[in-house]
Amino acid sequence: MTSLKKTYILFIVILLNSCARAQLFGPSDRKATKETKELFYSMQRIASAGIMFGHHDDTGYGVNWKYMDDSSDVKGITGSYPAVYGWDLAKLEHDSTADINKFPFEVQKQRVREAYQRGGINTFCWHMDNPANGKTAWDTTGRTIADIIPGGAFHDVYVQYLDKAAKYLDDLKGNDGEHIPILFRPFHELTGSWFWWCKNTSSPEEFKTLWRFTIDYMRKTKKLHNLLIVYSVADFDTEAQFLERYPGDDYVDFVGFDNYCFKDFDRYEKNVDKRLTLLDTIAAKHHKLPCMPETGYLNIPSADWWTKVLLPVIAKHKISYVLAWRNAGKEQYYAPYSGQESAADFKRFFNDKNMIFQDRLTPLGVYGKLLN
Repeated sequence: MTSLKKTYILFIVILLNSCARAQLFGPSDRKATKETKELFYSMQRIASAGIMFGHHDDTGYGVNWKYMDDSSDVKGITGSYPAVYGWDLAKLEHDSTADINKFPFEVQKQRVREAYQRGGINTFCWHMDNPANGKTAWDTTGRTIADIIPGGAFHDVYVQYLDKAAKYLDDLKGNDGEHIPILFRPFHELTGSWFWWCKNTSSPEEFKTLWRFTIDYMRKTKKLHNLLIVYSVADFDTEAQFLERYPGDDYVDFVGFDNYCFKDFDRYEKNVDKRLTLLDTIAAKHHKLPCMPETGYLNIPSADWWTKVLLPVIAKHKISYVLAWRNAGKEQYYAPYSGQESAADFKRFFNDKNMIFQDRLTPLGVYGKLLN
């Protein structure tokens, strides 16, 4: 099936769905900007027609290149950018000029704007350093959340961190001065045990307090109404486990989980299928969009992983997007590059009717208007 034909079919499906707009649900921020609302409605319609593919730091750097204009390992194989672009705010809290991966923030900001102008979707995580002691996000030695929520000894430090992130996010604007909608994914993998915000360092109520304060501060104090909020966990086996630290429907727009593949493909497929099935139910009950914000197979040492492992399991579910982690170089990558052994299979993955990359997304005008 040609890319043009796939785009036409996708457009028809979405056009039919647009007639049922009354069935769509709005963003949790009732003051969301026009573009942010349009994006959220668009993503609901698109989810019924296919799954958007994303890649972290896709246009920032890749295998054997960095900070080059019009560059992307994904585009080098498929001819198209991904539909979703992942970024990180980490180190912004220290006034650094570059993020945790040494990617300059000024270049990152430009890449965010470019993605938006071509009709792509931007999402940010934040491997925030520990506000209580200045150590990395992976420091779990204390009860950090209790120390940074209102009344905590380091609450003021945390607020300063939020101020710096808010200033940066506020400056992400399109050509007409409008705020670029952002899928904001704080405190990801919260059901794990490796970050200072994970379940082993706080009670569920402490975590909910932190989440609600953070989102309220961004919306009410900093007046940021271009954020769609992603609640993303790590391992879970039941609906109750997923929702144990859930902060409430007024503070979430997307629900998802991070799940990486290792050598045991069967285990990966069973876990992803089980969790996506649970997520289907959770998303429907809470009127949220399901997604898979991080996945991948390190260095992809399998010639057909994309179409034989990942695609069959995600195609069974109506998730909004799936995002592969970053390409740091030949020692660590999660999307193939030209010449890599899974490159041909990735092209087949790209051509599958269930998958949506930038080439199919741009004509849809997900922000309510064509931008480029």
